[in-house]
Amino acid sequence: MKLATTTCDFRYYCQNDIERIRLLHKAGFRYIDLDMYTWTPDSPYLKDGWQDIVIALKKEADRLGVQFVQAHSQCGNPLDRDPEKLDFLVTSTVRSIEVCKMLGIQNTVVHPGYDPNIGKDEWFERNLAFYRRLFPAMEQFEVNVLTENSTAANMGEIYFANSGADMLQFLQFAGHPLLHACWDTGHANCEGPQYNDILTLGKELYAIHYNDNHGKEDEHLIPYFGTLNHDEVIHGLMDINFSGYFTLECGSSLIRSDNWLGGRRPFDGDTRLIEPDIAMQEKCVSLAYDISKHILSSYGLFQE
Repeated sequence: MKLATTTCDFRYYCQNDIERIRLLHKAGFRYIDLDMYTWTPDSPYLKDGWQDIVIALKKEADRLGVQFVQAHSQCGNPLDRDPEKLDFLVTSTVRSIEVCKMLGIQNTVVHPGYDPNIGKDEWFERNLAFYRRLFPAMEQFEVNVLTENSTAANMGEIYFANSGADMLQFLQFAGHPLLHACWDTGHANCEGPQYNDILTLGKELYAIHYNDNHGKEDEHLIPYFGTLNHDEVIHGLMDINFSGYFTLECGSSLIRSDNWLGGRRPFDGDTRLIEPDIAMQEKCVSLAYDISKHILSSYGLFQE
């Protein structure tokens, strides 16, 4: 299994994706997940000349000897009742699929949506209506879109596909050959054991987001910084003959002042220590590489 991580690791520390992939390469990674999760209408990828940015990014990746193998598309709520927000989500997601095609990425993650006032059946219908808006781009550019499991730790009592069984049922309901699954180990760790969920998804599992937490919040920590049972996950992946990348999503191991789970307490005075710096993050990303290589090597799975 080949080890990958996301450019999100350096989201807050660099000005652009070229700088980010240079640092990921320095940390040891040769396979990269492109983070397109937080685009705004001002994103250069949504402006004229965006193709030149992608071409330059691909050129630098080739120079470094790294490969883009996975992606995460725009954040947002596909069940949002505001048509303007929904149209932006669709437009930016379609653009991300175009970017994937130019970089040779076959799989991109697109989260399903939520609405506190609906049940499972309506959730299925309305999420499928959203994904259908992506089908033409998926088919034109031959890119798989992957839906992802969530957790009650994030969604509360709102119905969401938190289990492998519900994810598989939705994929069968949708019935599109380019719509598959991504399994987030951190979300699953908040729910409980996940071996059977992985087995249930089976051949529909095209990608993973590997991250740790303490089983209560979606913390996105480096492996062994939390309570995730790594043997359980690895055995699940082996038992379904998972052929995707071992893709980390651990960029929040260093807590920033505006962390979504709770920010740093303010202080009316000097703020020179309010944020971790880039040197700290580089060491964290390098450590994540070393620990993950150990996990894979322990089962004879690590591939250069």
